[in-house]
Amino acid sequence: MRFVSVNNIRRWLASVGPEAAIAGMIDALEADFRRWPEFELRPRVASHSRDGVIELMPTADGATYGFKFVNGHPSNPARGYQTVTAFGVLADVHNGYPRFQSEMTILTALRTAAMSGLATKHLAPEGPCNLGLIGAGSQSEFQTLAVKIVRGLGKVTVFDVDRAASEKLARNLAPLGIDVHIADSAAEAVADADVITTCTADKRNATVLSLEDVRPGVHINGIGGDCPGKTELDHRILDLGPVFVEYPEQTRIEGEIQAKPEDYPVTEIWQVVAGLKEGRTGADQVTIFDSVGFAIEDFTALCYLEKAVEDTGFYEEIDLIADPEDPKDLFGLIGEDVADRIPASQFAGASSHRRIREVTPA
Repeated sequence: MRFVSVNNIRRWLASVGPEAAIAGMIDALEADFRRWPEFELRPRVASHSRDGVIELMPTADGATYGFKFVNGHPSNPARGYQTVTAFGVLADVHNGYPRFQSEMTILTALRTAAMSGLATKHLAPEGPCNLGLIGAGSQSEFQTLAVKIVRGLGKVTVFDVDRAASEKLARNLAPLGIDVHIADSAAEAVADADVITTCTADKRNATVLSLEDVRPGVHINGIGGDCPGKTELDHRILDLGPVFVEYPEQTRIEGEIQAKPEDYPVTEIWQVVAGLKEGRTGADQVTIFDSVGFAIEDFTALCYLEKAVEDTGFYEEIDLIADPEDPKDLFGLIGEDVADRIPASQFAGASSHRRIREVTPA
C-alpha cells in the first residue's frame, strides 16, 4: 500500500504550496458534501481521559472505507508534545484491503482549514473581509489562508493569551504577504471583523468570544469547541442567527450547541452546499458555523491527497498486508522460514516441552 510520511507531505506542500492544497481540498469537500447521503454517518468513537481524548473517525461511501485516528491533548505543548496528532487509512470495500495511509497531523490542519473555508464561502459576507482570530495555535496560519482563498483578506487581527503564539503567527504569514496585527484582547481582535474564527485549545467551557463583541453581519467559525465540556462562545451568541453544523448527532455532544436543549434548531452545512437549504439571507445577519470536525472531511482529505500524490515521488510503498499465493495458506508464508532456521535434528525424539526449551533463545 502507499504511505505518505511526514517528510513526504512536507515535500508535497513545498511543491504545490499550502494555499493551493487548501483550495483544492475546499473544492473536494464541496463535491463530497453534495453527495452526502451516499456516506455512512456516525459520530466519532471517543475515549476520554483527564489528559485529553483519543478518537476514531470512520466512514464509507460504498466503494472506499476510511478512518482517522486522532488525539486531542490540550496540555501537551507544555510537555513538549503536539496538541493534536493523527494518521488515516483508506481501504477498498470490495475486499477490505487497505490501499493508502498517511500522516494526518498536517493533513488535518489542511482539512480543518478547508472546512472553515467552505463554510466561509457559503455563509460569510461577500467581498474581501477583515478577519479576527482568537487563538494563534497550530491551526491559525491554515485558517487565515482558508479565508484568504475564498474571500480575500483585508485586515487580519489576532489575540492569544500567549503573545508569543501571536508573534509566531505574524512571523509565519509575513513571507506570504499577510500582515497580522496583534491585539491585546479578544474584543480588540474582532472589533472590525467580518469573519471571526475562534480556535483555542483549552479543554473547558470557556467564553473566548463575548456577546457584546459580536457586531451585526459577522460570520463566526467556531472550531475550538470539539468535545464534551469544551466550548468557546458565549452561548447567547448562538441565538443571534442561524447555526450551521456538520452532523447534528455529533455536534450536540461536542460542539457549542451542547450548551443548548437537544431540540435546538440547526442547519446541516451540507444542505446549504447542495442548495437544499438557505445560508446567509441578509447583510446584517449573524451566521455561526459550529464546527467539530467529521469523518467525511477526513475521508475527503485522504482521497484528495491520494490522488494528488499519484505518479509522484511523494509517497512510498510499504509491505503491510500478508498476501500468500494460496489465500488459505497463511502459515506457508512463515513455515519455510521456520524450517530453514531450526534444524530437523533438534526435534528428533524430544517432547514438545523440550523442543520449545531448546529452540527458544535465553
